[in-house]
Amino acid sequence: MNKDSNTQYTGQAGPLTGRIALVAGATRGAGRALAVELGRASATVYVTGRTTREHTSEVGRTTETIEETAELVTAAGGTGIAVPTDHLDEDRVRALVERIDREQGRLDILVNDLWGGEHLLIGSVFGKKSWETPLADGLRILELGVRSHVITAALALPLLIRSDAPLHVEVTDGTAVSNRRYRENLYYDLAKNAPIRIAFGLGEELAQHGGTAVAVTPGFLRSEQMLTHFGVSEANWRDAIAQEPGFAIAESPHYLARAVAALAADPDRAARWNGKSTSSAELARTYNVRDIDGSQPDAWAYFEDTRYGGKNSPADDYR
Repeated sequence: MNKDSNTQYTGQAGPLTGRIALVAGATRGAGRALAVELGRASATVYVTGRTTREHTSEVGRTTETIEETAELVTAAGGTGIAVPTDHLDEDRVRALVERIDREQGRLDILVNDLWGGEHLLIGSVFGKKSWETPLADGLRILELGVRSHVITAALALPLLIRSDAPLHVEVTDGTAVSNRRYRENLYYDLAKNAPIRIAFGLGEELAQHGGTAVAVTPGFLRSEQMLTHFGVSEANWRDAIAQEPGFAIAESPHYLARAVAALAADPDRAARWNGKSTSSAELARTYNVRDIDGSQPDAWAYFEDTRYGGKNSPADDYR
């Protein structure tokens, strides 16, 4: 891809003109940004999630909805279509896929960004042994982080392989390299490693269709929920560094999203990425992508060197 991947395409055809995308789990965070950046590249984007202007999911946030995400996609230059969907409900997912088939006849890009388990982490996961985690909470984490991904892939892939270049993106937390270490708790470890294996396995299966499956991860994400947790906004996010020094390496959701949009427009993506696990930083270096502040943060390298390697390096060295 020769163009700078931060190019704005407003008023002109972008590299994903005519492409049909589904971002499953697009209410907020990385999912919302992924939908918007695919739209900015001129794709038609179906955005799904459980929180609408009439209904709030178990996450409990009313401040972001899929309708708003769809509007942001359209404002960015694409076509946003909101479809309320609980991806643990097989009938709802089938209906979603049937609608895309009826309206578009195919699907080119499937982004599995399903999660919605943050509310379970502080009380039931972090600092807990697996036997100390309430079983119901642990199983819910696996429902939200694994089963939802499998259901969506199983039901959407028959439509995806009609594309001349199918792309399946699994969004998770951590790369295969960073997740070689135990991820705090058994349930969380399983939930965040499973998408990496899903991408690996689907890469094998999609290869014969000229397709690409890849697992991607942001670094320390400045999601809406994380900003709320620290009591800051995107405008003054650095104020949170006093509470959490590691937040100095934080990145906006658009960093990963810009990188994935560039990957989606890459005609050589299968050779580069099929079956692999990668990060926002690695993709950014490959496609000359920068975050909204012009930086190229590499959170996983920073944590590898400082948290595990004993170095006393400032976060700015990794931006």
